[in-house]
Amino acid sequence: MKVLVLPRYGPQAASSRLRFFQFLPALQGAGVDAVVSPLIGDDLLLRKYQRGGYGPGRLAAAYTRRIRSLLSRHRFDLVWIEKEALPWLPAWFEKRLLGDVPYVLDFDDAIFHNYDRNSSRLVRTLLGERIDELMAGARLVIAGNSYLAARARRAGSAHTQILPTVVDLERYALKVLTDQVVRPRIVWIGSPSTTQYLSMLIEPLARIARTHAFTLRVIGGTRVSMPGVDLETLAWSADTEAEAIRECDIGVMPLIDSAWEKGKCAYKLIQYMACGLPTIASPVGANCEVTVDGRTGYLAASDADWTAHLEVLLSDAALRRRMGHAGPDRDEGRLRSVA
Repeated sequence: MKVLVLPRYGPQAASSRLRFFQFLPALQGAGVDAVVSPLIGDDLLLRKYQRGGYGPGRLAAAYTRRIRSLLSRHRFDLVWIEKEALPWLPAWFEKRLLGDVPYVLDFDDAIFHNYDRNSSRLVRTLLGERIDELMAGARLVIAGNSYLAARARRAGSAHTQILPTVVDLERYALKVLTDQVVRPRIVWIGSPSTTQYLSMLIEPLARIARTHAFTLRVIGGTRVSMPGVDLETLAWSADTEAEAIRECDIGVMPLIDSAWEKGKCAYKLIQYMACGLPTIASPVGANCEVTVDGRTGYLAASDADWTAHLEVLLSDAALRRRMGHAGPDRDEGRLRSVA
């Protein structure tokens, strides 16, 4: 079987790495001939993070390469697409390029809200149903959570399957938790585009820092300001991310409660739990499905909740150990439910 694989990004981006690249060795081992063609390569994505944009010439070249890939579709039995093949172009154009070759769409974000909730009335009018049209024509829609799956079914998807974002547990060894932790570390991992969510913790962390000694480790974020908090920033690397998390003691995932965030798949929490860390997360979207409140961690809906839960975990190493040990069982259970 020959499959044209069209991820949005290269393996540098978590969404493409976890939803596509990590499965390629197993698929190829099963006899699938996969040809991979990202829309945005790692070099171009890094340019965006460093300079704030892709650059019109480079972006045009990326779209040209993607169109050429779609024009080669007849060489393949299936096209596997991350979210959409040609963002911001009319659905009819993308569907014409796909032709009669069956295609599968994979979603781990509510990108349909880029269009149907756009601030521009023109975008809403012209592209508001773009993703729904693509979903309706797909042979299969793979959704990272129930919110995304519900949208696919409403759009008329013939077949919809929920596949949570998962990690390779062989890469995530468990932390050895002890009662002798001099200065606990709270960890957040993400990208420059998601660092904004950390601003939700500025007040709770500053308040706790007056009475508790801890370090906030930020992995992969940029331009982070946490007045009054001992802050440690690390560059993200696929080779070191698991160890950088495992060196910490509590994992956090703050999110605002909006339509876009309901489409997120709680990847940070899954990473923390795979390393054996207790977690604290906003009760939004898949966070509520992944977190067992009071067992693997806590859900925090307000500044007061964040403050209270962080204080409890910072003060009680035995509780951190107990909740941390419950997390990997939860991760493995989710993997078994998918298999």
